Amino acid sequence: MIVSNATTGPASSRGMDVAIAALAVGAIAGITFAATGEIDGWRWFHWICKPLTTLLILWMVVRTNPAVSTRYRRWMAAGMVASLAGDVFLMLPQDAFVPGLVSFLLAHLCFIVALLTDSRFAERPWGMLACVAYGAFNLWALWPSLPAALHLPVMVYVLVLASMGGQAVVRVQRHAMDALTNSAQWSVAGALLFMLSDTLLAWNRFRFVIPLSGLWVLATYYAALWCLARSVRGSR
Repeated sequence: MIVSNATTGPASSRGMDVAIAALAVGAIAGITFAATGEIDGWRWFHWICKPLTTLLILWMVVRTNPAVSTRYRRWMAAGMVASLAGDVFLMLPQDAFVPGLVSFLLAHLCFIVALLTDSRFAERPWGMLACVAYGAFNLWALWPSLPAALHLPVMVYVLVLASMGGQAVVRVQRHAMDALTNSAQWSVAGALLFMLSDTLLAWNRFRFVIPLSGLWVLATYYAALWCLARSVRGSR
């Protein structure tokens, strides 16, 4: 079922995009310039802007004029809510990596369900296999530096993340020439950017320090969420 009720026009959509970009820049600047190991003004700026950016992207999903089914939009919104929880866990002063990992695991499961509303799981297998192979390679490279307690959680997470990316590739192939083409293109861009963001986060945390890691991780993360939100709108 395609929903046709208008909720936001082009002008308000552009205004929302500008607000999302401004908050994302604030979150990135806050973590980039925060003093290491200290709670200073920049860190507070990051703590304020980071969840607000995700909240505004969630609002974009809820209020946009959809080109997809109601079920697709609801599961995308659920994924954004889980991502918001992950944002909060990962920015806490104490180490809450595992709760954050579980939150984003749930987010990816929600995104997979959304993608499955108009495509079958791995119906075109090569894209799925490529994403799983990418995830397996990263897991193999990071394995020696992963704490033993994280072996199973990270393995499950990588499998789900790769499946989300793979299903987005399946969906864009499934809707190459129909009314959902633009939506599928946005969703595959978002899914692959999410994989890139999580790759950068994992390598920075477990393998070696990436210069300005906060910039690269958050820039790709917010771009991923924004693209997934745009998949609900489905415009070019």
